[in-house]
Amino acid sequence: MLKIALRSLRRRWMTQVGTFVAVALGVALMTVMGLGLAASAALPPGADVVGLVSLLGTAGGVSSFVSVFVVASTFSYAVAQRRRELGLLRLAGSTPGQLRRLVMAEAAAVGLAGAAAGCVLGAAGAPLMARWTVAQGLAPASYVIGDQSWPLHTAFWTGLLVALSGACAASRRAGRVGPLEALREAATDERPMTPGRWAAGGGLLLCALTFACWRLGSDPGDLLKRKTYTWQPMLLISACGLLAPVLVRPVVRLLMWLPSRLTSYAGRLVRANASAGIRRTAAVAAPVLVMVALTGSLLGATATLTGAKTVEARTRTAADYVLTGDRLPRSPEIPGATALAVADTSLTVLEEGFVKVRSQASAVDPAALAAVSRLPVVAGSVADLDDGGIIVTEEWWQHRVGDRVPLWLADGTRTDLRVVAVMKTGTGDNGAYVTPRNAPGAKVSRIEVKAPPTAAASLREAASRHGATLRTTSDWIADTHPRTNRFTVLGFVLVLGIALLYTAIALANTLLMATSDRSGELRLLRLAGATRTQVLAVTTAESLLAAAVGALLGTAVTAFNLTAMGAALSTLGVDAPIAVPWLPMTAVTTVCALLAALSTLLPAAHALRRGPAAAR
Repeated sequence: MLKIALRSLRRRWMTQVGTFVAVALGVALMTVMGLGLAASAALPPGADVVGLVSLLGTAGGVSSFVSVFVVASTFSYAVAQRRRELGLLRLAGSTPGQLRRLVMAEAAAVGLAGAAAGCVLGAAGAPLMARWTVAQGLAPASYVIGDQSWPLHTAFWTGLLVALSGACAASRRAGRVGPLEALREAATDERPMTPGRWAAGGGLLLCALTFACWRLGSDPGDLLKRKTYTWQPMLLISACGLLAPVLVRPVVRLLMWLPSRLTSYAGRLVRANASAGIRRTAAVAAPVLVMVALTGSLLGATATLTGAKTVEARTRTAADYVLTGDRLPRSPEIPGATALAVADTSLTVLEEGFVKVRSQASAVDPAALAAVSRLPVVAGSVADLDDGGIIVTEEWWQHRVGDRVPLWLADGTRTDLRVVAVMKTGTGDNGAYVTPRNAPGAKVSRIEVKAPPTAAASLREAASRHGATLRTTSDWIADTHPRTNRFTVLGFVLVLGIALLYTAIALANTLLMATSDRSGELRLLRLAGATRTQVLAVTTAESLLAAAVGALLGTAVTAFNLTAMGAALSTLGVDAPIAVPWLPMTAVTTVCALLAALSTLLPAAHALRRGPAAAR
């Protein structure tokens, strides 16, 4: 079987180019991330190191997911294309086990070559990545790639495992091909879904739905965390990818309902071909689904969370103006206005009797807080705050009015404070409030001022006296609240760049495989009377339809993820709109559509050069 596998690779090398490139790039990226993580371990501990490790870990995880998705999809479609060939091998006496070993041997050969090439590319690219992170300010100047070898070994064997695991399902399908498949001429897919695929796809879909509902009921704030909204879309993407043969047909009917009625034959022909070749349509739609879903879910989640924090910042204060500076007084006096000085501090809370948790807090004057703030209080009263009290949120372990909270102040002083009011958790930025006596050494960061327009002169005088900047509350919020973490932004740029690269590889490879395999079918259309232009137009329309199916499924995944985030915000008491990144999603869909059209037109035009007589 090894000789057959090698001959098959030589004969069908075009079908394996995309898989080789996908494995090679996946291993290269894993090598870069591994070498980067190994180099970051040698840096002194600090916030930059934490952010850098998070960025590299996220990018490495997403690249591994997308590479497995692409490789599995490619192998699955490649086996579906070779039903007659595998059937002939069965007629020649091959057993199901031999066919499985044939597919796995091909995967091993491609995986070994791709993993080796990826290690070479990764080792060359890691220093470039290190210099880029230093230039972007994501790492200190001392960040350099060392001579560790374990990332190379890890990436190589992981890449080979990815190739073998991606081909595993395809090999089982190959083993189920019967001898009579050699006699089949029809290109229709009568049984695109296997019991294993039903179980895997349904299980992942159930897991995604169950997780979202469970977190909404138990801890809605968890759905707002970056780790959650980064990996949660992968569950739905995998589920939709596995269930694509079931989902594609109704989506095709929906998208082609109007075109099939407005055209004489072309629309019906495109719909019929897309529905008959369900595996081909699903294989083309899968990478588009990945790209649109990741773009919409990741960018939409960050935009929604950013908007929610902005809304929250606006609603929890009644101030008209904000003073900021380095020399602000603790007890400001502004004639004709009420001023609230806010000093930032930290508290270390003892939760469950033995766990120490560090929390951010604000030191404020109780009377001014009651007059200027509009805190989302659900129990107790802000006016009850005193030197022995504290205002907490519902996420604190002890959050009932009257509870005694054991904690340590910023200077290490041990004390117990009584809960006088409880706020909604919100997006997690509400923090806690104490009096200045419980924040020794805290420096005033801003002064929120509630004042009528007639107090403008007093405000300008106070700003000049203390060397402060005077802004309206709206301008202050726009300038300072909120700012998306720079590591998050660059990490998502890296992640989406990886996904777009893999999408291009998967689309081009799948369409080249599909179109070159349909050369006889295309020439038969010419024999039936269709012109060369009409055949190219219909074939391209099929590819664009498959891309549209993937975009629609990706939009559905995005809608579910953002709806879950919106429900979590509503549960937490934040009335903020859901931000859907329509422009990036449209741009990604357009790129995929152009790539699909180009990857179809070129091989189709090449196949039609021989003329219609070749179909005989």
